[in-house]
Amino acid sequence: MAKHNNKAKTNAVRILDGENIAYELMEYDVNDGLLDGVSVAEKTGQAVDTVFKTLVTIAAPKELFVFLVPVALELNLKKAAKAAGVKKLEMLPLKELTKETGYVRGGCSAIGMKKKYPTTIDKSAESLNKMIVSAGKPGMQMKLTPSELARIAEATFCDIVKE
Repeated sequence: MAKHNNKAKTNAVRILDGENIAYELMEYDVNDGLLDGVSVAEKTGQAVDTVFKTLVTIAAPKELFVFLVPVALELNLKKAAKAAGVKKLEMLPLKELTKETGYVRGGCSAIGMKKKYPTTIDKSAESLNKMIVSAGKPGMQMKLTPSELARIAEATFCDIVKE
């Protein structure tokens, strides 16, 4: 597998390289301020249902859980809590994202966070040949197989989106 020579390797990219996982890096312009997943899919020319956003949730007292859902869909917090085995989940406040994960909004990856948090990928990813997720900073996405992402993130697949 060819190593990706990128001047600013993120934790996520370093981990994939270290594990010899094949991936494709895609960069896009963030100067327009459009960091939402649908805009990212358009900027990278990818099908919206193959681009996933990484969402970080919190359960009492301070347990964090990570969920990956297609960018055009919403996380169902009830389904997510059930998948996580907790009573209730809330979105992690944005001001705590970097402190808890090491990543910033628009560049949060399920791979390479400060700690390993339980991670769930929406089951729609299982039918995809490749999925696209953040590579760990705004303006950088990576395309890889759902099974490799699940393996490296120690993630499970479950139905976690709003109908």
